[in-house]
Amino acid sequence: MSIFRREIEVVAPAGDGYFGIGIGGLIVAVSASLCVIPYACADGPIVLRNVTEETGIAFKHTDGSSGRLYIMETVSAGLALFDYDLDGDTDIYFLNGAPLRGMKSVVAPTNALYRNEGDWRFTDVTREAGVGDTGYGLGVAVGDYDNDRDPDIYLNNYGLNLLYRNNGDGTFTDVTEKAGVGNGFQVGAGASFLDMDKDGDLDLYVSNYVEFSYEKHVSSATGGYSVYASPVFFPSAPDTLYRNNGDGTFTDVSKASGVAAHAGRGMGIISADYDNDGDTDVFTANDVGKNFLLENDGMGRFEEVGLFTGVAYDLHGDAQGSMGVDCGDYDNDGLLDFYVTSYQGQLATLYKNLGDGVFEDATLTTGARGVTLPNVTWGTGFVDIDNDGDRDIFIACGHLMDNVELYDDTTTYRQRNVLLMNTGDGKFLDVSERSGDGMKVKLSSRGAGFDDLDNDGDIDVVIQNSRSGPTILSNDTPSRGHWLQVRLRGVKTNRDGIGAHVRVTAGDLTLLDEVHSGRGYQSHYGMRLHFGLGGRDRIDRIEVRWVGGGVDVFEDIAVDQSVTLTEGSSKTDRR
Repeated sequence: MSIFRREIEVVAPAGDGYFGIGIGGLIVAVSASLCVIPYACADGPIVLRNVTEETGIAFKHTDGSSGRLYIMETVSAGLALFDYDLDGDTDIYFLNGAPLRGMKSVVAPTNALYRNEGDWRFTDVTREAGVGDTGYGLGVAVGDYDNDRDPDIYLNNYGLNLLYRNNGDGTFTDVTEKAGVGNGFQVGAGASFLDMDKDGDLDLYVSNYVEFSYEKHVSSATGGYSVYASPVFFPSAPDTLYRNNGDGTFTDVSKASGVAAHAGRGMGIISADYDNDGDTDVFTANDVGKNFLLENDGMGRFEEVGLFTGVAYDLHGDAQGSMGVDCGDYDNDGLLDFYVTSYQGQLATLYKNLGDGVFEDATLTTGARGVTLPNVTWGTGFVDIDNDGDRDIFIACGHLMDNVELYDDTTTYRQRNVLLMNTGDGKFLDVSERSGDGMKVKLSSRGAGFDDLDNDGDIDVVIQNSRSGPTILSNDTPSRGHWLQVRLRGVKTNRDGIGAHVRVTAGDLTLLDEVHSGRGYQSHYGMRLHFGLGGRDRIDRIEVRWVGGGVDVFEDIAVDQSVTLTEGSSKTDRR
């Protein structure tokens, strides 16, 4: 049964706002129509259906490879899910590679933008929108950097990066040179817009992978077979931080902010207020090296605290081949946790936020490992797939060596993705094998994005596959709970509400989420926040804490709808 979606503007009643961190209910009320015991459901508790052929999407990814095994081939690419034309539908932007030395291409491959037409049909509008970059795409972030109420695109490439300004008429303009955010000639990775200094406009964090040139290329072999060289053969690179000047230009403040003091092999990143102190911090997942957690002092100066907080290494004190990272409050305790994907032979890792600036590796105690040990894991997301009031984990998998099966019988190049269902008691159950034909697809996946593509009230999935077309999954879970979707509209703060914390209280359930730009594996998704509510049929309260300290409170909200919350439409309490 479909759920019809309504988009409304919500204005809160007069009253004092406040923001505090409380412990939400951990036990999810489940309606009689839901399957309480997962293994008792013949068809599985979650169903994801492969609808790729129905969408009309013809995009095919290339890594530009010529057989010489250049390292950037392994890490391409991410994707972005966002509403570029503001028509209420989530559109899809795929990043593509480009010919590398030794490869000849008659037609240059480009990135591709697909407009969502509804009813699972998408139209290629790349040319008319002007976003067909022919650079070597790796990472992407979306945000309204000029506060003109439409989303702009930043591409983190191998080579010069690119900033597309949205013209508001369905087209974009390349403003990279004017903005000053080309970032030299680097091997890119993730990117993120954030308001680092709480001045109301979006700054830009750009992750860099390794220092590479064709002259620095390294050949490697395993068991007599040519393989990609390990990242350890290439120098690590510090990330780049750009401050928004408020006039369409940016200034490189990497050194002044403290970011340039730390060199790592950056991959996926996410900007998030992990310590609930009202400013935005940055988590960088580093390949074959410790992860970075850059703590913001509130003014845009950062201290690297990964080791002290417990997220630099895994439970055994080992540095992982970290790939992607997402954050979310999986146990509904009011604290943002991190999930980090990694390389074959290493578990994807759940870092549980204990408060007071400390995390623990809870991968084994929660069952969040799933079938990740034999896989190379990339894109990931904390998403409530079944709308039961807690966040599940989706993991995109795929090896980087297409000949790996010739010398290693423990893994494969093409792999199935992994879905871990949150059981509501702080544990996860791997339901990949019984969650529909969408979970049976075997490809070499990279970036993944999550949003409600058909506006029916549940989260669908888009997966970028290396050297192949994408996978589009419709969420057809037969029994699901109520839901709420929230868009933020900043007035004094940035227009997208990026960095804002949103708490939704419905009876015994309290959920926390944050608006992010750039997340997972070099991808962007989820600026429209989605809250599964289980059997709860009324929302008592929504609290929004904007970056900068203002708090708005909205009360008595109906479920099963999408709402827009505007800054300042209720009384605020600035701290």
